[in-house]
Amino acid sequence: MLKPRAHLVKLGGRLLPLAAKTPFLLQRLALERSLNQVFAEALADGAFDALDGHWMKLEVADLGLAWCLTCERETLRIAAQAPVEVTIRGNWREFLLLASRQEDPDTLFFRRRLVIEGDTELGLAIKNLIDSLDPDTLPAWLWKILQGAGEEVALAGRAQAAGA
Repeated sequence: MLKPRAHLVKLGGRLLPLAAKTPFLLQRLALERSLNQVFAEALADGAFDALDGHWMKLEVADLGLAWCLTCERETLRIAAQAPVEVTIRGNWREFLLLASRQEDPDTLFFRRRLVIEGDTELGLAIKNLIDSLDPDTLPAWLWKILQGAGEEVALAGRAQAAGA
């Protein structure tokens, strides 16, 4: 029998590909609202200033999802297409490991599980920004879900590595 967290990750692996079928307008509205709400304090503190006037692309390769992201007047904006200067690409599990702090960002990038292409100086500034974000600013319920799912993905990865 699957543990609840393992079941959640397995279910996520089945449901997440459906996000690529969601119209971009809905993706944009949901992401902009959520990100600006969750990171309101960090935005006000200038944590996202590295993106001011610059566009980056986040690409979740295994899901076929990509969003262009910038920061204007302490507000994150999402677009389908933009003159991106840097792209950060990886699979959803790697982004989950990063968000849940189960893997060190340097390790994910060094092992090429997450890839920075383009303006590497801007990419490194964004990587450092991600690493500096305080999980305590997230709603407790969201951090608990992220952390639990990330722990499960990390355990599965270690088990797979041990069996290889």
